[in-house]
Amino acid sequence: MTTTKFQLEPLTCPSCIKKIESKLGKMDGVEEAKVLFHSSKVKATYNEENVSKEKIQETIEKLGYPVLK
Repeated sequence: MTTTKFQLEPLTCPSCIKKIESKLGKMDGVEEAKVLFHSSKVKATYNEENVSKEKIQETIEKLGYPVLK
């Protein structure tokens, strides 16, 4: 298992948390996804054999939350 964090643009509503956590939690290989609202960070624990960091980032961005580089 690998854990990584993604820094997002500032989140504006608590429902953003549920939307991101729910989508990532359904991805094959993602063990846990936790959104930290006040710091606008996503912490994801995943199995690299099933999903890549890039795929997780792409999924977050497709939901409308740009990941800062």
